[in-house]
Amino acid sequence: MKFKILIATANPGKIAELRAMLDLDIEWVGLSDFANLGEIEEDGATFAENARKKALGYAKATGLWTIADDSGLVVDALGGKPGVKSSRFSGDKLKGQDQSLIDHRNIQKVLKLLKAVPKSARKARFVCCLCLASPEKVLVETQGTLEGLIADKEIGQNGFGYDPIFFVPSLNRTVGQLTADEKNAISHRGQAIRKLKPCLALPPVGRACPRHRSGG
Repeated sequence: MKFKILIATANPGKIAELRAMLDLDIEWVGLSDFANLGEIEEDGATFAENARKKALGYAKATGLWTIADDSGLVVDALGGKPGVKSSRFSGDKLKGQDQSLIDHRNIQKVLKLLKAVPKSARKARFVCCLCLASPEKVLVETQGTLEGLIADKEIGQNGFGYDPIFFVPSLNRTVGQLTADEKNAISHRGQAIRKLKPCLALPPVGRACPRHRSGG
């Protein structure tokens, strides 16, 4: 029987990225695979706090090892916003609302706030803090960042979230223009996941992996 690990998200984009990049002989399940599982409030002041709270909370609720991440967009000209409120920057998601509509609304709010800001001052970064926890304790915490600029309009149809307005100068494209493989190779989440993978690959599935933190 395969070792089972919960990916603590209902976002299909995040689940697909994690499964593809970890690519291990593990049975992956998401929050949608559990009925009546209460939502854990992301009320931490940092990405790391939220990832840790979700990983421990869902691990205790399900009895499974759990991977949780908190990630978002940090814009210098906005004093670090949207930050930990990236997914709900334009308001909380209502039950049944399509995620793509929320993403578009969040993007439009960022673009409006930056309308008078010149390109040279539109520096931003994607940040991902990832936590793996058992029902008893935190096992591993990793982090990744991707530096870039905020474009003045949406460009590209790929990815999710703020990808269409996050411009990567070295590639001369937004993340929304990248293929899944191209994105995974450079993304903040990809960096954090690659730091986690060696631990999960240890036989038997990470049991010998000590708790540690890894910056990025």
